[in-house]
Amino acid sequence: MTATADREAAASNELMPLAEYLGSVLRRLRALPPLDLDLTQAHGNVLAADVVAPHPFPAFDQAAIDGYAARWEDLAGAGRIGSHPSFGQFENTARTIRLNVVGDMGAAHWRPVRLTPGTCFSVAAGAPLPIGADVVVPIHWTDQGMAAVEILHAPKRGSGVRRAGEEIAVGQLLAAAGSYVTPPMVAVFAAAGIGHVMVRPSPRVVVVATGDELVDVGRPSQPGQVVDANSHALTAAAVEAGAMAYRIGICDDDPEGLRGLLEDQTLRADLIITTGGTGTGPGDMLRRVLSRPGPGRGTVEFTDVALCPGTSLGFGTVGGEEVPVVCLPGEPGAALIGFEVLARPVIQLLAGAEPVFRPGIKAHLLETVSSPGGLREFRPAYVAERRGGGYTVQPLAGGPYTLSGLAEANGLLVLGERVTTAAAGSTVDVLLLDRRR
Repeated sequence: MTATADREAAASNELMPLAEYLGSVLRRLRALPPLDLDLTQAHGNVLAADVVAPHPFPAFDQAAIDGYAARWEDLAGAGRIGSHPSFGQFENTARTIRLNVVGDMGAAHWRPVRLTPGTCFSVAAGAPLPIGADVVVPIHWTDQGMAAVEILHAPKRGSGVRRAGEEIAVGQLLAAAGSYVTPPMVAVFAAAGIGHVMVRPSPRVVVVATGDELVDVGRPSQPGQVVDANSHALTAAAVEAGAMAYRIGICDDDPEGLRGLLEDQTLRADLIITTGGTGTGPGDMLRRVLSRPGPGRGTVEFTDVALCPGTSLGFGTVGGEEVPVVCLPGEPGAALIGFEVLARPVIQLLAGAEPVFRPGIKAHLLETVSSPGGLREFRPAYVAERRGGGYTVQPLAGGPYTLSGLAEANGLLVLGERVTTAAAGSTVDVLLLDRRR
């Protein structure tokens, strides 16, 4: 659907299309400034620049296996017709080849040595290859002699050998800017001689729940009380998104206390996420406080977005440092959906990650579902791979039961503003969640 069609679909309700709203928010943000980190500290951060190999890997010709390093010309007559899963064909003959073993070489050997015709070296995996050697015979293809060795089979030329730069060449692109640093990537960088990389720091995210009605976890709610599930869930979601997240807890609906708490948190936050108080009801203090500009305060704009669940979202800055703030609804399911569509992309952008949105797929819908017209609905769903390729998607509980549906979901079924019914068997859009199962 085009942006124009989105706008027309939402116009009757005076709601801003979600795509338009997200674009307006993300254009106001920039990735955090890069810093140089040691490899062990860089894991989990996003690269701020391309990383290229300054050195080859392996750094020198070396033995890939334990065995005997030799010249292939000296072995050409050994063995019989057959095959080996690692070393391929060898020659057919009734005789073996005898070579003099002139030394042993371990992985720590550093003095260069040269092979002469009719000789070999006993080598360990990782040992430098003697000059002139172009094959390593595995131990079990020999009689394992010490002063001299009988070669029973001749492997292919080059078998058992790793040449310098065979895996990583000098100047090779190892990872592009925007990539998350993973443990295997750390190993590749180290192997290529890289000890530090430029990364974006993990965003520091502070999570605050607001509302006089909130009580902390550990007891059931009574009339007039609601257990604060949101700040715990959103802190976990921020960590899952790659942030360093801090849960502040519950803030009462006291205007000065709320403003003071948020301004205090700007000293340690790259992003503040609030939950609750985004509506226009009598108890929605947060919207009234943060949408009121003041000198050195920053301001937050609250927008009614064509989103289901949770149409009311806020974005702006707080404090003299103009720290970004994302304001999410107070209903737990709506808060988590709001996090997925707004807060998570903001975290990804601050971290310098590319892309900032969840990966999307097309899937075969297993059950007919209805959706409110004029809103883009994100509904919990379970995605499975089909035999022969493709995906199926099973809708889970949505609407007032979105929270329980999310607990079982590994995807979000996306139903556009003009969709009121999606029939079983139709092809639908799904965002994949990276939940570990």
